[in-house]
Amino acid sequence: MSEHSSHNDIDDFFSSDRVAGRDEAIELSSKSYREHLIEHDDPMLVDVRGMDYEQFADDRYQAPFLRDLLEYWRGLYDEPFVGITSDGERQEGVYSLPAGVSSDPAPAAAASALLDLLTPHQRAKLCYPLDAAQWRGWSNPEFVFFRIGLRLEEQSDAVVHAALAVIEASLSPDGYARVVEAMALNGYLGELVDLPTIMNDRSYWFALYGTPSADEPWGWQLFGHHVALNFVSVGGRHVIAPVFLGAEPALSDDERPPLFDAREQLAIELAESFDETQRAEAVVFASVLDPAMPEGRLHPADERHVAGAFRDNRVVPYEGIRASALDDAQWSLLRRVVEDFLLLTEPQRAQALADVDAHRDETYFSWYGATDGSQPFYFRIQSPVILAELDHHAGVWLNNRLPARFHVHTTLRLPNGNDYAKAYLAQWAARSAR
Repeated sequence: MSEHSSHNDIDDFFSSDRVAGRDEAIELSSKSYREHLIEHDDPMLVDVRGMDYEQFADDRYQAPFLRDLLEYWRGLYDEPFVGITSDGERQEGVYSLPAGVSSDPAPAAAASALLDLLTPHQRAKLCYPLDAAQWRGWSNPEFVFFRIGLRLEEQSDAVVHAALAVIEASLSPDGYARVVEAMALNGYLGELVDLPTIMNDRSYWFALYGTPSADEPWGWQLFGHHVALNFVSVGGRHVIAPVFLGAEPALSDDERPPLFDAREQLAIELAESFDETQRAEAVVFASVLDPAMPEGRLHPADERHVAGAFRDNRVVPYEGIRASALDDAQWSLLRRVVEDFLLLTEPQRAQALADVDAHRDETYFSWYGATDGSQPFYFRIQSPVILAELDHHAGVWLNNRLPARFHVHTTLRLPNGNDYAKAYLAQWAARSAR
């Protein structure tokens, strides 16, 4: 057993260090992520090299930790949908679907073009009813749990390009660039560890829900390692939530653009702007492994992020500083951070930001770690209509045992029942039944 494997004492991929409280500060190293590359002949890599995604999934399923995790996920998947809440009670009336508005026809047109390329068998695998349970089966690890839609790496170039065209038509130019860069970084990681058949820029599932239309509700879903998006068009509003975007490495020595650096710099600027009283409220824990964290706050797979795969019904209490205690300049910075999470086209992004503005006094910002960027950190923005978080993680395919800025997870949710646009869809159904 290699040195790397012998230290990963939860299983070959996860060490207990990532969830162990420690009093000392976790300083960010100035070293490149390349200093943390696992040796090419490490058994962790050698034992799975050459496997396809199904063989790798079968191999990973043998790990007791993973079997327990998947059993837990399955239980969460089987729960009736409620939505993320702050106290276990869904707050009603926070979402309002506009009346008599048609949606941008471009995403539906691109989806129809994709369907025209497919065989009946491919269509049967790709398409689900709008109310299908499979919406909630997405996940972000490199191993497969639910198999939903078409696996892009198994499709022709024409089909892949048509699927990407659906995504491009649905997102802002910046949003689309970020998503395809996250997919490309997955391929880059596969090259770094010489596992291209497990991690590549097409190792993703794509599905359609409902019938693509500018007037009737429909949606699509993309998910795989470090990328998960759920898009719904309904009654003139586009919802892209839940979203999971991440990367390892997220910073790649100028070989690829940094995925979240601009967002992190905005968040640091906001955190550094706090006066002593504001800082005392906003900084919930002194570090990302603060031993003061309550039992259960850290998870070996999720670390600190609370809104990832299968967390559709999680109760996430508010913490940190309330936005009513921020001045206008600070609120502007917070709003710019939120905007960077939104992948929407205009005017959809403006409408989503207006929803956030309407709940300014109910918005909270929380921070874990030093605020000057010298340490790994976690932050969360949470209100009745948004939950957005960024977390620095320990290595999985790199061997850093403690969190670092080159492994990042981010999530976006619409609390109180509007993930997958479910609140809007309920309003649409009620309106249509009149």
